[in-house]
Amino acid sequence: MNTAIKNLIAATNAGLLIAGAAAFSISPAMAAGYDVGKAGQVVNVQSWDQLNVRKWPAHYSQKIGAFAPGTYVYIERCIVKENAADWCKVGRDSTYGWVNSRYLKLAQQPIM
Repeated sequence: MNTAIKNLIAATNAGLLIAGAAAFSISPAMAAGYDVGKAGQVVNVQSWDQLNVRKWPAHYSQKIGAFAPGTYVYIERCIVKENAADWCKVGRDSTYGWVNSRYLKLAQQPIM
């Protein structure tokens, strides 16, 4: 077997191993989640700053949008991670993704 094929097989195996580990690490957290289904409001964010919305429930995940302080959002569900922050899946207009739960509170006012 030539070197190029051996390298391709090694790279494929490494990729499958990493993908499997990532799926395993997210799946248990998803199972420990809870549905919210209510309006929420962005809190604990400075007036000059924004709350980043992430593609996945992790601080290192791709940023896909942001909400200004006080913005009302729909909180679909939240997940609980052991020894880590809770994350909630939220949406408003065309921005829909994950935010750290410490920057949300349930709102009395419905989303406009």
